[in-house]
Amino acid sequence: MAAAGNKAEIIRAIFAAYLANDREGVAQAFAEDFRFNTPYGENIDKPTYFDKCWRNSDWIGRHETERIMVEGGDAFVTYRCVARDGKSFRNTEFFVFEGDRVKRVDVYFGPSHQDGKLVKQER
Repeated sequence: MAAAGNKAEIIRAIFAAYLANDREGVAQAFAEDFRFNTPYGENIDKPTYFDKCWRNSDWIGRHETERIMVEGGDAFVTYRCVARDGKSFRNTEFFVFEGDRVKRVDVYFGPSHQDGKLVKQER
């Protein structure tokens, strides 16, 4: 996937794998005991993540990485995801690494983003 030890490059490779709809590449980047958390309180394991959260990435036009901050085995990434239909949103994710594999991701959902501005979420 990416150079061993370079957490920022591993994260970039994971995002590239999502765009390529490379489920196996993403799965290999995750530790076997991987956990995924959202503001809704989920704490799901790796098989459940791929069952509930993985979907075909054809709807994604691009990811715009704004920043990746790494400290030891932890990293934050803030990005804007732009869908092919022009809708977009901005999220921050907290990655916890175990060696060169991702042990946990906590996602913090952000607001919709349009024309360079944050806009109120539609319900």
